[in-house]
Amino acid sequence: MKFINTTDFKHSQSEKIGVLLTNLGTPDAPTKKALKPYLRQFLSDPRVVEIPRFIWWLILNLVILNIRPARSARAYQSVWTEQGSPLLVHTTAQTDKLRQSLSDLYGDKILVEFAMRYGQPGIGEVLDSMMNQGVKKLIVLPLYPQYSASTTGSTFDAIAHDFTRRRLLPEFRFISHYHDFAPYINALANKIEAHWKKFGRADKLIFSYHGIPKRYLLNGDPYHCECYKTSRLLASRLGLKDEDYLTCFQSRFGREEWLKPYTDETLKSLARQGVKSVQVACPGFSSDCLETIEEIGIENRGYFLDSGGEKFQYISALNSDTDHIDALLELVKSNLSGWELNDQSNVTAKLAAQAGASF
Repeated sequence: MKFINTTDFKHSQSEKIGVLLTNLGTPDAPTKKALKPYLRQFLSDPRVVEIPRFIWWLILNLVILNIRPARSARAYQSVWTEQGSPLLVHTTAQTDKLRQSLSDLYGDKILVEFAMRYGQPGIGEVLDSMMNQGVKKLIVLPLYPQYSASTTGSTFDAIAHDFTRRRLLPEFRFISHYHDFAPYINALANKIEAHWKKFGRADKLIFSYHGIPKRYLLNGDPYHCECYKTSRLLASRLGLKDEDYLTCFQSRFGREEWLKPYTDETLKSLARQGVKSVQVACPGFSSDCLETIEEIGIENRGYFLDSGGEKFQYISALNSDTDHIDALLELVKSNLSGWELNDQSNVTAKLAAQAGASF
């Protein structure tokens, strides 16, 4: 087996701590041609679709990849910006701001980058760059507040696979969730309160999370419980009563049962029951993307209004808001505990270099 080596390796190289943010990913362009390889990579992940591989290979390659890329391309075209995919734009901004915040505290001792689980920039190439720049200790922060095997677990798989091929392994810390992290809850609450201050409150506040098949929950995935805990903590922080808000799940795919209640069906039902106004927030999405801008802001808005509702508002994700960056900063700082952030690591590197030169 040929291992990935650190290029231009020197024992005297200053050691750095790396912080790698990861997100789901995005196609390179809102076109059928770009969507097909992106969807193939995404939907081929056994963490995402837990169906026997041969059966799923047939469904994916003979049916889905011949139909879905064109549909997805049209949806992406409705949210694409001059800078590219909203998810890429926001993740880049989050990385830039977190990098600056950590630089203000620790100078150049911490290297901050981002990678996508699917699409570009890929996890392997970003890790190559970080290791070549002297990263010997690594924190990986998937930007999924609630753990699920299909998101956070899949990210760990990608990191672990890369490590099996790498000669030099860094000390490694993996942040698997932060669904109940107080600064994150506070950032969400501040976002909603700012919206209320500007637009007032609605009859109902909906917390909509990405769904997963119900059988994942029954097989031990904690995602459902962590979503409800986030909602409960957020409602408490906002001073909401039980009847003021609902927790729902969106983005289901296929015919099997997913986590309920479904966001689309809930919105239709609320409108038919006489609820005139709703506001929807998505606490499971760190960045606005196709699922929030198009699915919630356009598609589900239509369901509510077409069913008799009168006022629908989407409260945007935290994106690169200052409160969000501050929360991520605190999360990273808590995971730096015990790692040297003074010059001792560089002294050790110099001593190692001197020792190496003596034989």
